[in-house]
Amino acid sequence: MEDNNKEILLTQEGYDKLDEELEYSKAVKRREVADRIKVAISFGDISENAEYDEAKNEQAQLEERILKLENMLRKAVIIDESKIDLNVVTIGSIVKVEDIEFDEEVEYTIVGSAEADPYDGKISNESPVGRALLGKGIGETVDVQVPDGVAKFKILEIRR
Repeated sequence: MEDNNKEILLTQEGYDKLDEELEYSKAVKRREVADRIKVAISFGDISENAEYDEAKNEQAQLEERILKLENMLRKAVIIDESKIDLNVVTIGSIVKVEDIEFDEEVEYTIVGSAEADPYDGKISNESPVGRALLGKGIGETVDVQVPDGVAKFKILEIRR
């Protein structure tokens, strides 16, 4: 069960990205879907019209996404990046760590869960690695329970 009153932590970049998606969805996508529905209706009998059913499903998914985006933006708390403490890892920090097992350096940006994108190096403060790094300082080593065991990370650098 999701907590509907929970604030959503976002960087300014993350907020702007969601706001841009919302505006695009409302201004462009809605019109595109409505046009597809009109075209499908013009084919005649909608009771067995796959194009119509598909367009109506897409419309429902789009409206659901718009509501979700509006809700997220309403609950958003933007992280003031100028107040990020560079001595410890916080939300908004960019952290360079050494993955001790694989002897490689990895960089993560710690963000709120709504903004997480592991493929872009943005990990949630609620993820195992994000949670383990929070509050730690340069030189500290953290052990993180991961699916295939325990990963060890040494914090090399913290910046914003």
